[in-house]
Amino acid sequence: MVKRLSLHLSFLLAVLLLLTACGSTSTSSTSTVGNVPADTAAAGQQSGTTAAIMATGNFHEYDLPQTQSGLMRPAIDHKGRIWFGEMGHNYLAAFDPQTQIFQQLTPPHGDDGIMGIAVAADDTIWFAEQYANYIGHYNPAIQHYQVYNLPELTTPDPGNPQKTLRLPLAPNDITLDAHGNVWFTEMNADSLGMLNVRTGQFKHYPLTAKKSVQTLDPYGIAVDPAGMIWFTEATTPRIGRLNPDTGDVRFFNTQTPGNPQMEIASDVHGIIWATSFTSGLLVRLDPKNATFTYYYAPHTGNTAGGLYGLTVTPAGEIWVTISADNEIARLDVKANHFIYYQIPTAGSLPLGIVMGAKHTLWFTEASSDKIGMLQP
Repeated sequence: MVKRLSLHLSFLLAVLLLLTACGSTSTSSTSTVGNVPADTAAAGQQSGTTAAIMATGNFHEYDLPQTQSGLMRPAIDHKGRIWFGEMGHNYLAAFDPQTQIFQQLTPPHGDDGIMGIAVAADDTIWFAEQYANYIGHYNPAIQHYQVYNLPELTTPDPGNPQKTLRLPLAPNDITLDAHGNVWFTEMNADSLGMLNVRTGQFKHYPLTAKKSVQTLDPYGIAVDPAGMIWFTEATTPRIGRLNPDTGDVRFFNTQTPGNPQMEIASDVHGIIWATSFTSGLLVRLDPKNATFTYYYAPHTGNTAGGLYGLTVTPAGEIWVTISADNEIARLDVKANHFIYYQIPTAGSLPLGIVMGAKHTLWFTEASSDKIGMLQP
């Protein structure tokens, strides 16, 4: 049995993975252990709050058929359909803006745990089923699923040393590399995983020199133009880079204690961006000189408007969701300020965000059970 944590308006999504057990069969798997050095001390620039201006855009919001949907990260296919997981109802779902119709699909052996999602070049859908402990593949053209079951891990029960817990690896976020291989974070196992789509085999890359469980909570994942794998950790203020050719891992410490990172993305020049859910912090990392730049988003109220969703467009625009303040924002790097767009539905809790055709942004509203659209 898996112990789940409830989807609450003030949640930090990283805690979704602090699970206690799960049953799943596994495919064959190999392990790769690279060098895991100490953190790289990185230089930082700019502190304090970054300015913001308000703007007016064209919003449209589409209600889902049910409430308590538990909307997660969106992805967009080449037909313009928005794909996302509904953790509240065990659905892999799609929204077609042309027909304004939702399609809700039940994945095989699903367990209300679809987190990361990605669209392949052939418009098939890859997704991470965190609770059921597998990587899923769905072909909409023929309505066919393929499930790649992950192995479990075993660890002593902290509440009873005489017992052993069997845990899922808890795949969280996923991304695809230039070869179509699926990379994902394994939150329970403090590792990264890779599914070779040609062979169906997994490789696992531990992020600690000694095996650890639920210590780092690797969370977001991205691939840069050079093919390096970048990731965040939900319990540490640092960003990691894995060289897939050697298995070597390097960490860049943001020097911002108490600000663990969430989503991560690379721009076309290899500059890395990441959000922090707890402090309204957007960080920029230049890997060439290990230099961070910090952008703290302004917020109302007594607590910071935590940033979660992140997308970097091919044109280099940086867009984020400011979940606590109910806004979509773009960082204007040259002007050094954010541009805020207030979502019409109050308290919608925007999470994931993606850009589609005609400079249109699509985002999930976890609290109001809607798919949102913004044309700035």
